[in-house]
Amino acid sequence: MTPEAAMRSALEQADRVKGATYPNPPVGAVILDRAGEPVGAGGTAPPGGPHAEVVALRQAGARAAGGTAVVTLEPCNHHGRTPPCVDALLAAGVSTVIYAVADPDPVASGGARRLAAAGVRVTGGVLADEVAAGPLREWLHKTRTGRPHVTWKFAASVDGRSAAADGTSQWITSEEARADVHRRRAAADAIVVGTGTVLADDPTLTARRPDGSLAERQPLRVVVGTRDISADANVLNDDSRTMVIRTHDPHEVVRALADRTDVLLEGGPTLAGAFVRAGLVDRILAYVAPVLLGGPVTVVDDVGVTTIGNAHRWRFDGMTSVGPDVLLSLVPR
Repeated sequence: MTPEAAMRSALEQADRVKGATYPNPPVGAVILDRAGEPVGAGGTAPPGGPHAEVVALRQAGARAAGGTAVVTLEPCNHHGRTPPCVDALLAAGVSTVIYAVADPDPVASGGARRLAAAGVRVTGGVLADEVAAGPLREWLHKTRTGRPHVTWKFAASVDGRSAAADGTSQWITSEEARADVHRRRAAADAIVVGTGTVLADDPTLTARRPDGSLAERQPLRVVVGTRDISADANVLNDDSRTMVIRTHDPHEVVRALADRTDVLLEGGPTLAGAFVRAGLVDRILAYVAPVLLGGPVTVVDDVGVTTIGNAHRWRFDGMTSVGPDVLLSLVPR
């Protein structure tokens, strides 16, 4: 198995545990034996459990000796709830460690240097861009900036409408797109909406499986605004926890969610516009359906642009078909 193929396999392991490792990063690891054959693989366990390298090493057993460890993030050199992964790799006798992204956490970094000093061959940067844009995206952002990563997610017609003229919006996008949204919700730490969305749509804001049952993991539901919502609102049911923040200031919302990493903004056009104006949207996920609606209900209101020269410019970092719809991923340019 080539280093690139092994790293993609490790990336798949990281994808499987995304959302379950907080506050640790969702890391994947693959162990190759001396002949380059995969003999172990795993992702980071929930907090207090083993990190990805240890999971993969346990599966590999004695076959790891003289082999290669391929990891999506530089092995940690820090003793927290668990011992450093560097210790486990050295004890297993691996001869080579390949990682994608250097650890930006000054407390946990330094693993590559320590491994190299112990005589292990170390290579970094393998598929770094692909890994950084994948499961580690939000954790890397939080580690580097100190604030949660905010993804504005919306569904729209091809002409940029989030509802018909009478306000109906179920459903603009396909069943496949909605399933993808629920998968992302299950991996997120929080979902943010405004009181206007709660009053108009009475959403539950849960993550559900394709059969309609609740996913094992549910994000925190966050309602923002100063208007009162009904005590019987679906968002206040027992399916998950809910936080109500009495403010219109996106900065206050982000500060209130400082202990979170991956935040989904699913509010209506007013809340979305406020977050865009505040410069607090780190990614846009737009589910665009081949539907024409026309009318006045757009996906976003005022974003502070009065002339084309002041337009918020973004770049595409992904385009995927989801059933009959298209999922566009955009990041600030």
